[in-house]
Amino acid sequence: MDWRERIATDPGVCHGQACIKGTRIPVAVVLDNLAAGLGAEEIIASYPPLSVDDVRAATAYAAELAR
Repeated sequence: MDWRERIATDPGVCHGQACIKGTRIPVAVVLDNLAAGLGAEEIIASYPPLSVDDVRAATAYAAELAR
């Protein structure tokens, strides 16, 4: 999966933070939830616009930044 298909930055949205495309949900929120031990389905239940692929894209984005 190419995270670029699902994550974008826009200075006019959430002060330019990386967000899931088509939403105002920052990638950091998804990652914070994963770090807290929530699973993808639990995150999606809290943020219905998200999909499993969006959660995976957030993880891939973080992995690339760590490299």
